[in-house]
Amino acid sequence: MAKLYFRYGAMNSSKTALLLTAAYNYEERDQRPVIVKPGIDTKAGEAVSSRIGVERPVDVLLGADDSLLDALRAHADLDDIDAVFVDEAQFLTPSQVDEAFTVAVTHGVPVLCYGLRGDFTTRSFPGSLRLLEVSHAIEELKTICRCGSKAIFNARIVAGEFVSHGEQVAIDGQQAEYESLCGRCYLEKVGPLRAGAGSS
Repeated sequence: MAKLYFRYGAMNSSKTALLLTAAYNYEERDQRPVIVKPGIDTKAGEAVSSRIGVERPVDVLLGADDSLLDALRAHADLDDIDAVFVDEAQFLTPSQVDEAFTVAVTHGVPVLCYGLRGDFTTRSFPGSLRLLEVSHAIEELKTICRCGSKAIFNARIVAGEFVSHGEQVAIDGQQAEYESLCGRCYLEKVGPLRAGAGSS
């Protein structure tokens, strides 16, 4: 049985680079991967782009109201797809995650989702939360903090200052900048964690 995978990590943990490498490996073996990106991620337009400079056009740009199944079927016959790769998977809706699960289990196509676990306030994105709930396999992709410890949080920087309030989605390099931090540096730079507090 094919599986739904969630590979998560803080910013700069090479999520997109690993996605592009895995998709390339499929193509080297004459198999057909399909690259999906939620349309809310406007960085790089209709492409996925890694910080190391590797870029590739997406096959499916998915709107928030779109059905993942319908979008895949519009792109290709599901029997002709060998794997689905989703970049910025935290921006999937919970229902799109459920469809990804169906693609894997019912249609036998592995779905590999790469994204953030939490936002700049340490809260889960709805898509990430659903992926944590239903994925067959969950893997943490690691990166380091400015101090050398393992980074687990994504801190938002606006006008050179760390911030703890704002809309949940602000695209990196467009509305804000981000830095991945360990727990100690997050508390020092951003402030205390606040259970139950919202993003805005």
